[in-house]
Amino acid sequence: MYLATTGRRDAPSRPSGARRRVSGTVIALGAVSLVTDVSSEMVTAVLPLYLILGLGLSPLQFGLLDGLSTGATALVRLLGGATADRGGRHKQIAGIGYALSACSRLGLLLAGGAAGWIATSITADRLGKGVRTAPRDALITLNSEPEDLGRAFGTHRAMDTAGALLGPLVAVALLWATAEAYEAVFAVSFCVGAFGVLLWVLLVPGRRSAPGSGAVPETAGVPGPRRARDVRDTVPAAPPARSGFFAALGSPAYRRIVLCAGLLGAATIGDAFLYLLLQQRLDLDATWFPFLPLGAAAVYLLLAVPAGRLADRFGRRGPLLYGHGALLLAYGLLLAPVPDTVALAGVLGLLGIFYAATDGVLMALTGPFLVEGRRAGGLALVQTVQALARVGAAVAFGAVWTASGQETALVAALVALAAALCCAARLLPGSPATAPTSPRKD
Repeated sequence: MYLATTGRRDAPSRPSGARRRVSGTVIALGAVSLVTDVSSEMVTAVLPLYLILGLGLSPLQFGLLDGLSTGATALVRLLGGATADRGGRHKQIAGIGYALSACSRLGLLLAGGAAGWIATSITADRLGKGVRTAPRDALITLNSEPEDLGRAFGTHRAMDTAGALLGPLVAVALLWATAEAYEAVFAVSFCVGAFGVLLWVLLVPGRRSAPGSGAVPETAGVPGPRRARDVRDTVPAAPPARSGFFAALGSPAYRRIVLCAGLLGAATIGDAFLYLLLQQRLDLDATWFPFLPLGAAAVYLLLAVPAGRLADRFGRRGPLLYGHGALLLAYGLLLAPVPDTVALAGVLGLLGIFYAATDGVLMALTGPFLVEGRRAGGLALVQTVQALARVGAAVAFGAVWTASGQETALVAALVALAAALCCAARLLPGSPATAPTSPRKD
């Protein structure tokens, strides 16, 4: 039968104020993500500039390229998650994803401005990210106590974001030193990505850490009394003991999470569009464009761990909704007649709050509703639905911008996000009081 992670009378107690350490495996995963994000953000910071200002792509073409390359990860996310769950091969599958992303930098280096090769390289990078994300996040859930998932994901995302801060700085330094030679950025990005793959092989264990190494097994009891969470927190019904990738959909709460991820994703335009809107509103020189992501990344870095801890303490539903509310305010600020400095600081700050309150928190909210052995697949489904929804958002926003102008596109995005947020507020479940684990025999 299924054993819950809470409610056991023989569970060891622990003072509610006791400090808990984040698992060493989570720290190792964060270190790999930090290095990998330096590599990826070096490219991400300059790519919109390279494609639109350098190669002359229109906003619609950029939206199609960004959306289609993201959509190409959908099937790979699902396959990667399902494959990782079979035999607990999370490390191996995620390692393939990291290696694929690193190799994609070589494609950009050799493309020579050819749009087809650039699209292929971007797609390879997104495929690599799609393959690795769910198995990596599954490793976080398997190496953390259920009630500490928000803190664990917050710690990982903070380390990941540190790489996002460093990447654009390295890219700008290279462009300055090489007289805007984008090939130098792509070459160094490949070397850094390869180093990240090496760290993955050397530092990350293949299976869940044993008790006593900083992680507690999923079947360990949750200590002592905890603060009351959302009044709608309920005990989720254990998924039926059947095989199949979509078995997790047997949980009504999980189905609502998947639906809300899709609704909110469909109203979330890409960061690159927000940065392009800021660049055009402020009439920034092109050399300053790669610095725009740094503001949002700095706020994300500062707030990721506190947001995760608050989500663990008071429930994960609230931060997820408030985070999308921050994104809604960012859309409005771009439309508001405020000074340019206020728009710049406000949009970047709100975007950082959005990611700090939603990125890891969504995975922390989803994890307890999944049984062990289906973690990667269940997380992959949520990520896939969200990614596909954002594909539609990117293409639609680019099309409206091209046809009717950026102001009309922003108004449409704001209305769509407000409607999605209202629906999510009604549908999104609270954090469970108990969570299912792997099936056990009596």
